[in-house]
Amino acid sequence: MSKSEKKKSGLISHGIAAQNRKARHDYKILSTIEAGIVLKGPEVKSLRMGRATLTEAWAGERNGELCLFNMYIPEYQGGVLSRFEARGIRKLLVKKKERNQIFGAISCERQTIVPLDIFFNDRGLAKVTLGIAEGKQKADKRQAAAERDWQRDKARMLRNR
Repeated sequence: MSKSEKKKSGLISHGIAAQNRKARHDYKILSTIEAGIVLKGPEVKSLRMGRATLTEAWAGERNGELCLFNMYIPEYQGGVLSRFEARGIRKLLVKKKERNQIFGAISCERQTIVPLDIFFNDRGLAKVTLGIAEGKQKADKRQAAAERDWQRDKARMLRNR
């Protein structure tokens, strides 16, 4: 399949397949880590169609491994016989040092692991960007919105000068 055919069919060869835009609003991201994700063939095809949802997903520890929970990947409609769970648990692949850093962050108070986006790298592999984050209070969200509005107004005033 040529590049033009892929663009016409809506396939994502590399770039962002799914994004959790609400995470940056609800959490203060302290650091990010890139992790591989274990997927089956139909799951990858559905991801390449850009049909995954990360809004309710979260990462955590299960049996000493880092896993992604509650990420929604709809069933691929291309006639594939193998089935998979749409909200199944998916194993994440990180180095041992990064895994220990993440598990240490989970054990700290008020820190969580939030998937920020899923993308395909240059080699065509699916990767997840995980954010070590702290939850924001309602007042923090209002302050961030006010700061964003002020920056936008300031840029507008400087542009109109």
